[in-house]
Amino acid sequence: MKSSLSTFATLVFPLIAIAQSDHSRPKSSLTLSQLQEQAAKFNTVLSPLNWDTTPEQITSETDAAIASANRELDAIGKLTASQLKFENTIRALDDVDFELETVHHRFDIIEQAHPDPKMRSAAVEAIQKLNDFDVGIDYREDVYHSLRAYAETKPQLGAVEQRLLDFTLRDYKRAGLTLDDTKRREVESIRKQIAFWDTHFAVNNNNASAKLTFSKDDLEGVPADFLVGVKTGEDQYTVDANVAPQFLTVASNCVKEETRKKLQLARDTRAKDKNLPIAAKVISLRAQLASLLGYRSWADYQIETRMAKSGGDALDFLEKLKSGLQPKYDEEMAEFKKIKAGFSGSTTPDVKLWDYYFVSNQLEKQKYSVDEEALRVYFPMDRVLHGMFAVYERIFGIKIEALEPPTKYVDDLKLYAIIDSATSQPLGLLYMDLFPRPGKYNHFATFSGIDGKLLANGKYQRPTAELICNFPAPSANAPSLLDHQEVTTIFHEFGHAMHAILTTVDYASFSGLNVPQDFVEAPSQMLEYFTWDKKVLDSFAADYRDPSKKIPGEILEKLKEADLATKASWYRRQLSFAIMDLKVHMPMTADQKANLNGYANSILNEVFLPSDSSSAMLASFGHLFDGYDAGYYGYAWADAIAADMASVFQKAPDGFLDPTVGRRLRDEVYAVGNSRDVADSVERFLGRKQSIQPFLKKVGIDSGTM
Repeated sequence: MKSSLSTFATLVFPLIAIAQSDHSRPKSSLTLSQLQEQAAKFNTVLSPLNWDTTPEQITSETDAAIASANRELDAIGKLTASQLKFENTIRALDDVDFELETVHHRFDIIEQAHPDPKMRSAAVEAIQKLNDFDVGIDYREDVYHSLRAYAETKPQLGAVEQRLLDFTLRDYKRAGLTLDDTKRREVESIRKQIAFWDTHFAVNNNNASAKLTFSKDDLEGVPADFLVGVKTGEDQYTVDANVAPQFLTVASNCVKEETRKKLQLARDTRAKDKNLPIAAKVISLRAQLASLLGYRSWADYQIETRMAKSGGDALDFLEKLKSGLQPKYDEEMAEFKKIKAGFSGSTTPDVKLWDYYFVSNQLEKQKYSVDEEALRVYFPMDRVLHGMFAVYERIFGIKIEALEPPTKYVDDLKLYAIIDSATSQPLGLLYMDLFPRPGKYNHFATFSGIDGKLLANGKYQRPTAELICNFPAPSANAPSLLDHQEVTTIFHEFGHAMHAILTTVDYASFSGLNVPQDFVEAPSQMLEYFTWDKKVLDSFAADYRDPSKKIPGEILEKLKEADLATKASWYRRQLSFAIMDLKVHMPMTADQKANLNGYANSILNEVFLPSDSSSAMLASFGHLFDGYDAGYYGYAWADAIAADMASVFQKAPDGFLDPTVGRRLRDEVYAVGNSRDVADSVERFLGRKQSIQPFLKKVGIDSGTM
């Protein structure tokens, strides 16, 4: 019954001899076996992921998991009235979901990160088979009959158990179990088709090539260190627009508009031919499915179980935010036009989509004297990771220990144990895959591996997760150097990992990251604030050539001013994605359906900046096909919550390093997951009702405008 939403993604260099770094803390004196023994003392289980597998084993493991699940489901379906109890109905179904998801999660990682294309292909096939089976679970009438019969006994349950019972029956209703046989079979068929095409959309996205070769003159303004890394011949530099760090470096620094345009269009059309037909098909199927289930739109269906409750409410939130941003957005566009005029020679230039990163970067440099590329020297990757670990150790009361992975799918895969500092209880395991390579997921994301769960034998399964990154690779003369945005991104994604690992919930359906989708980003977005705090940055950020040199306070203040200076345009870009996502999942006219890409482009162009008519951002917008469909609004929704949560740290005695507030975050939000209403969890952390004021302050909006 539980949908597989396992990834949480974020959109995102003197000649000194540098020793090759191992990109990790020194290995712990503890071994994994010793940590597992330690976990056993707490009646818990600590489990690494098995990467020592073959395509054939993936197939056989999938078949075995499905066979086992069928046996468990058969047992639930055969229960007589006198046998019904919570343990063999509701808890038993949570057990089935957990076992299937554990297999599914690992295959998700293999599909997104394994270097062997045969392994990735096998994982795709396995995921498709598991998705089809997962849909089929929803249509096991015998299982539903037993669950409903148990509910009709009106059992006296604890609050969490009652919540799990209610949510389970609600999900069966949303799957169509209350429909007649003909409609139910149609719903099941459509869901399987959607799952099939969603998987193929992601595969096409990852496999798409968006490499362009430029001359040095074409790349005027791009940092020399970057050019060294992408040089492929005499005056030839190959940039992959499908790799976010490469795209952003060129888009932010290249003076030549034609180069920026070519790169932007390569990125936005990289899977156009294959994925536009898939996008149209899936969006149409979703509309059909929503109608069969009695909903006005797919947006209404999706958002019913989230904090926003309906597509209309979510769109209203976005439109109000869009209007509130308009005065500041107009001011920023005027600044952007001045900057473009200075480079183009035109007195009345139009700012296009491919200008955005460049003019934003130039505004920071010219008006605020901020050169983000120059700031990279303060953020060598190893130092950032170690410093981030120390920050999270302090605020959450944990220790992070580097281990040797028992198996690997790539040589530099890292493994860390998360341990409670007060009790020495192992809390979970975290893998990190740091650098880009062909066929690998090309952004930053946290993937669930094993969810937290109280097992049938009474032991608690501690979580395992993986953080997939795409940091710049080290060069011969310098370590991997991050820009500030990449530092912010890793803090964000590591927050997702902590959310997954610090759970204490008994049921996998509610543990860790299994929270409403318009809330799941809030805790991690709140942790982004840490990377703007001088005290936090001074704890780890230092010039790798002379570690005694910290980021000057005045530069950080200018960076903050520069960030605020372009905040309205940044949010308008995000809103363009979110509004487009909602509108293509709400009722459309016949013309809009017939020219879906044109309709999507018109929304993007109206809310943000115009692009070329050949653009097809919809064809590579992975969020719409990996579980965030009718859900992208959740980033802005969650950001409003995040700003409020961050204000608690800002007012604490030790600021963002305050362990008392950090522990409250761990206990009131991370530990409880979705075992209670997340709005209640947020208010318990805040110690008051939620407020929009911190968010308005963050984005530079006068509270009177909204």
